Amino acid sequence: MRALLCLEDGTWFAGESFGAPGEAFGEVVFNTGMSGYQEVLTDPSYAAQIVVMTSPHQGNYGVNREDAESDRIQVAGFAVREASRRSSSWRAEHSLQDELAGAGVPGIEGFDTRALTLHIRERGAMRAAISTEDMDPGSLAERARAAPGMEGADLARTVSTPRPYAAAEVGVETPEPRFRVAAYDWGLKRSILRRLAAAGCEVTVVPAQTPAQEVAGYDGVFLSNGPGDPAATRYAIEITKGLLGEVPVFGICLGHQIMGLALGGRSYKLTFGHRGANQPVQDRDTGQVAVTSHNHGFALDPAGWERDGDRVRTDLGEAVLTHWNLNDGTLEGLRLLDVPAFCVQYHPEAAPGPHDARGLFDRFVTLMERA
Repeated sequence: MRALLCLEDGTWFAGESFGAPGEAFGEVVFNTGMSGYQEVLTDPSYAAQIVVMTSPHQGNYGVNREDAESDRIQVAGFAVREASRRSSSWRAEHSLQDELAGAGVPGIEGFDTRALTLHIRERGAMRAAISTEDMDPGSLAERARAAPGMEGADLARTVSTPRPYAAAEVGVETPEPRFRVAAYDWGLKRSILRRLAAAGCEVTVVPAQTPAQEVAGYDGVFLSNGPGDPAATRYAIEITKGLLGEVPVFGICLGHQIMGLALGGRSYKLTFGHRGANQPVQDRDTGQVAVTSHNHGFALDPAGWERDGDRVRTDLGEAVLTHWNLNDGTLEGLRLLDVPAFCVQYHPEAAPGPHDARGLFDRFVTLMERA
């Protein structure tokens, strides 16, 4: 079956359908990972996005229940150069094609994904559509332009759990529990729960809008990753304001952005974002460079605070801008000096990606020990 991918600027690509027939609308972005497509597909941070994989072959090792980052496929659509027809792994339970079809998610293959990636790098991420029904590029591009954009979109609530639950309910046991941690689900990945458990944290996952006073009695609070525009999640910003100074806090990705906004900073939309497993980030505290896993389209603006070098004055006192992206100089982490809290923009749990930054979970544990 033929399929069409159209961008809001009128650029279009014809290919073949795989996965489910039908239509999908969302922001088109690219991911540079050579593997890890199942983690990408099931990562709630990709909600409302059409993901283009830059590595040409996808689906080679199939999919399985153990590697899923949530209970369903989260992407709006999936675009690849070629989808493997065979799953060459003893761990495979389904093929990529069957997994997408079962979830009702459209995919498109057999077109020049390299040209699309270069176009996004030049023009920026934009709204797009995949269709097996509307094969008129002009019509489909017009419908893509009518779809909601990412700026101003509060998506964290749409992917969050409706009720609190213990990590053990999703198969994540803590062998030697030392601390009780509340994890806000603004798009939480299961690999994060696994890393927290490995560090000795017994985790309770709470819905996106849980009031700060309901979790203030925990040993620590984790602010999760998630989709959408951080500035649109006003409830999360107010919750974080109520937590800082009351309990040790660790945030990643959207949680990093939310913490920065709660400290009086500002965020902005990146041209095409960081999505992949190969971003070099330097920790200014140690000088160490870690290769890190990323998935975000927004960033914190270091000029949003009164600044003196890597030190800034926030609404809660001084903070240090600790981590910087060595590719484009974006801010990747900060640490408060008077309050037990820190955050990073990238994914220390990886999944997929390198494990260079796993030590940040131990840093969170040290913060709770000192508190």
